[in-house]
Amino acid sequence: MEKISLEQELRSNAYPGRGIILGKTPDGKSAVAAYFIMGRSENSRNRIFVEEGEGIRTEAFDPSKLSDPSLIIYAPVRVLGNKTIVTNGDQTDTIYEKMDKQQTFEQALRTREFEPDAPNYTPRISGIMHVADGEYNYAMSILKSNNGNPDSCNRYTFAYSNPVAGEGHFIHTYQGDGNPLPSFEGEPKLVEIPNDMKGFTDMLWDSLNEANKVSLFVRYIDIATGRYTSAIVNKNK
Repeated sequence: MEKISLEQELRSNAYPGRGIILGKTPDGKSAVAAYFIMGRSENSRNRIFVEEGEGIRTEAFDPSKLSDPSLIIYAPVRVLGNKTIVTNGDQTDTIYEKMDKQQTFEQALRTREFEPDAPNYTPRISGIMHVADGEYNYAMSILKSNNGNPDSCNRYTFAYSNPVAGEGHFIHTYQGDGNPLPSFEGEPKLVEIPNDMKGFTDMLWDSLNEANKVSLFVRYIDIATGRYTSAIVNKNK
């Protein structure tokens, strides 16, 4: 698979929707996660990321303008022991609860499907990072309708053992803007991951479409110790 420029990929797509990036720094020392949300409606744009425990959750920036919380208020990031879960919906809680009962990432997601937001049927994208004993691996998943047919759910999981230093994978909900919104297709995209967390955060935020971007979360986890550093950027302030 050809490695693409994440900056160019984001700048060339006005509406990738919500996106997850997982990978490893070039020095091999850090596991990296990033998650961003975008919005076209007032309800979707009326959000911020806030810290919650070791993870984050979405929150209405102006509660008086919140019309429907069902698909926009959730915990995108939760931590279960040495596992970090990153998703674009309340399947974060499903993965957390099922894995806490010794089920696998895939088993947990078999109980879920794409979002019930016809006619888009937004895919549910999810990631899981496992950092333990100086080792790191991750997996990504997408649950999507069968080419817009809500009667069939297609489930794909991509697992990356001992990921290559300096590389990561990017998966997002939409191919681009449209009506209905076209779902992401294919494997997660191979992208470069830098050592510099602030530079990475700034690049991601600056590359997202100014009108549609809402919030960004980035975390670098020290593979040797499990300690992490996080950043949150919110358009609403």
